[in-house]
Amino acid sequence: MIKVLSPGLYSSIQDLGRMGFQQYGVPYSGVMDAYSAALANHVLGNEESAAVIEMSMAGATLQFNNETCICISGADMSPKLNDSPIHLNKIIKVNAGDVLSFGKLNRGFRSYLAVLGGFKTEKIMDSRSMYEGITERFKLSKNDELEIFISNLFTSSKNALIKVKNEHFTTKNIAVYKGPEFDFLSNNQQAFLLQNEFTISKDNNRMAYQLSEPLENNLEPIITSAVLPGTVQLTPSGKLIILMRDCQTTGGYPRVLQLKESAINVLAQKFTGSVIHFKWV
Repeated sequence: MIKVLSPGLYSSIQDLGRMGFQQYGVPYSGVMDAYSAALANHVLGNEESAAVIEMSMAGATLQFNNETCICISGADMSPKLNDSPIHLNKIIKVNAGDVLSFGKLNRGFRSYLAVLGGFKTEKIMDSRSMYEGITERFKLSKNDELEIFISNLFTSSKNALIKVKNEHFTTKNIAVYKGPEFDFLSNNQQAFLLQNEFTISKDNNRMAYQLSEPLENNLEPIITSAVLPGTVQLTPSGKLIILMRDCQTTGGYPRVLQLKESAINVLAQKFTGSVIHFKWV
C-alpha cells in the first residue's frame, strides 16, 4: 500500500488507456507520454500496460507501507527518497516507511512512477486509467491509499542508467500526417501550417493543447466525425487545437493534421510557452 501525503499539482493513475469503447463515447485516456511510462515499466520488468502514477509539473509525496522497487522516468522533478536524491530510469529499492518526494522541475513536464508489479487500483473497461465520469476519482487526493501488486523483490545487476532519447524533451519538431480536411486548405494556409512555429497557450491539459498563433480559416464546419488523440482541429476563429489522450471521440471542426503517435508523447512533455514546429513524417 502507498499513502498519498500530497498529490502534487495533478497526479493520476494511468495505463495505456481504454481501447475498443470509443463507439460509446468513452475517451482513450491513458498515459500522456507512453514512451516514458513504458520505459519505467521496462526497467522494472513490468508489463508495458502496468498502471503508473503520472505527475504533471509538480510531483506527489508518497509514503510506502510495503517493500518494493520503483522506477521514475519522464520529466526530471528532482526525485528524493527520504530526502536523498535518486536517479531517474533506474531500479530503486524502497523499504516500508520510506517517503518519496519531488522538488524542482528541471526538464520536461510529466513524470512517471512505476512500482514493481504495477498499481492495483480499480479497473473499468479493461483499464485502470483515471477519467472523470468513468472512474470514481479522476486524480489523486491527499490521504488516498493505493494498493500495489506484491511481487517477489529482486536485485538487478544492471546498475547503469538506461539511455533516454534527449531529443524526446528538446526537439521542437512534431511529426504529422495530413488530416482528412488538409487538402481543403489553400496553398498559403498549408504553407503557413508547415513553415511557421507555434506556441503552446495556457489552455493545455490532458484533453487538448491549444496553440496561440491563429490560422485564417474560411472552411465550412464538417459533419461530426471521428477524432483521435493527435488530431489537429481548426476552429472557426482560426485556433488550432491538438487533441490529447482524454479528448472526445467525435468533433465538428476540420481535422487538418494528425500527429504521429510518438509526436503525442513528445508534445506531452511541453508546457505553456513551449514552441513547436509541424514536420511531415
